[in-house]
Amino acid sequence: MAAKKVAILVDEMYQVLEVWYPYYRFLEAGLQVNLVAAEAKKEYHSKEGYPCVSEIAAAQANAGDYDCMLVPGGFAPDFMRRSADVIKYANDMVDAGRVIAAICHGGWLLCSTKIYKGKKATCFMAIKDDIINAGAKYVDAECVVDGNLITARKPDDLPAFCMAVIRALEN
Repeated sequence: MAAKKVAILVDEMYQVLEVWYPYYRFLEAGLQVNLVAAEAKKEYHSKEGYPCVSEIAAAQANAGDYDCMLVPGGFAPDFMRRSADVIKYANDMVDAGRVIAAICHGGWLLCSTKIYKGKKATCFMAIKDDIINAGAKYVDAECVVDGNLITARKPDDLPAFCMAVIRALEN
């Protein structure tokens, strides 16, 4: 898959498997992957303290340079929503029609976009009402694909979620 690029968003208290499993799976599939956050070159920590260093600040990330944005869960999406730059980048990706992928609590950030309107989606059950209120039709399934929106519920769903993202990027 030449020239396909994925932006994985990160922030404090990210769910470690939901960042690193897709990161390495996408590299194995030949995709280019960047860690994007509110600030560049900053160390962010998972819920367990595992570090990752962002490569690009959301304010400098260009939706035209990426084919996909992935939002992991944990408590990170709550921190992401506090950054106007991250929200703007997410909206730019949605407006550009890119593949938008969110797992677990990652859907929280997408509530700040219009991606859910009229789409089927899933998420961690604790934010089900949030995505419904943002316009989604909730489906309890390991992975839901509706057009360019790909969602999953929890780390157990990562194999199906990553395969769905890879398939979407093959088109």
